[in-house]
Amino acid sequence: SPPGLLLLTSFLLHMEEGHASPTRLVCDNRLIQKYIGEVKDMEKRVGQCQALSALSYPVVLPFVDFSLRQWKSKSNETKRREILCDLALLVGAVAGAQGQVTEECGARQLNQLYQHANSFLLLLQTFSWEAGPWEPGCSPRSTEKTSVMWVFLTYRQLVQGKLRFFFNDLAKDLCK
Repeated sequence: SPPGLLLLTSFLLHMEEGHASPTRLVCDNRLIQKYIGEVKDMEKRVGQCQALSALSYPVVLPFVDFSLRQWKSKSNETKRREILCDLALLVGAVAGAQGQVTEECGARQLNQLYQHANSFLLLLQTFSWEAGPWEPGCSPRSTEKTSVMWVFLTYRQLVQGKLRFFFNDLAKDLCK
């Protein structure tokens, strides 16, 4: 079964009526660690692909680095929207890279990455707090890259950084 499906299913099984509650995903720290491990595995496998050439045209990737002090001062809704912006841009970049990579090994890893990133995107869109539903149209800080490895690196940094800290922040409220 595709890994993205597992993520979405585990989330949907733990929703409360009316509001999406990320309780298990957030409260069971082993899950985010598992996703970080999967991302590292994908990154390692794509690094082992033979003849993975540079992309013919660059893809636009979000800058996912952040200051922990600034991050902690933001509301959970602001953090969610920021991660959604990053994920939306990243999913677009993966799709753009997919259209350029014909080599089977790289294409397979990009497909897996697309499923993962898109699942997190769908999942975070279902969380509902003080604000209404998420609207695309955000413009995160970004950079252009022609290396497939940068796409994987950006996703790993997003999951290990903002996403993990976001889940950690949610856990403080949800996991009593």
